Amino acid sequence: MRLFIGLDVPYEMRRNLELLLKLLQPKADIAWSPLSNLHITTKFVGMWPVERLDELKDALKQVPRPGAMKIGIRGLGWFPNPHHPHVLYAGIQAPDALRQLAKDCDDACTEIGVPPETKEFHPHLTLARIKTTVDLFPLKKAIADLPNSDFGAYTAKEFHLYQSRPTATGSVYTKFATYPLEASQEV
Repeated sequence: MRLFIGLDVPYEMRRNLELLLKLLQPKADIAWSPLSNLHITTKFVGMWPVERLDELKDALKQVPRPGAMKIGIRGLGWFPNPHHPHVLYAGIQAPDALRQLAKDCDDACTEIGVPPETKEFHPHLTLARIKTTVDLFPLKKAIADLPNSDFGAYTAKEFHLYQSRPTATGSVYTKFATYPLEASQEV
């Protein structure tokens, strides 16, 4: 099974982004992410044997709890760069605790055999993927003309272990486990 670890984005934040996407989607024929799939990935596990799922869940129970954290969604950008983009994303502003959570998740997973992360952690929300050559000028212009790219903030109180199942219409995410960010809460 294909797994990753991440934080949910609440409905209110997805709603703010929905208004943006209604404006941007007609500007480019690219693979737009369903709003229900928006999340902040802290660790991509990849393929993991189902018979070792409990081992992974137990490893994540050992991740230090940083406490609830304020997450801001601000700005739009391109990976790897605006000249040859593969991903359109919304930026995440978060405390250093989010970066530490990502490192701690990576460390916990590495201890049980998941390959360690090789790239620096850049928290973001994937809004769209660019899989083919397409004229992005209308989309880039619409983004440049936006009066505001602050989509709000929320308090994250938990992180999750998800399964990602590809389908003909895109990936479907299922939560397998939830871990509170507050140390005093029951896991």
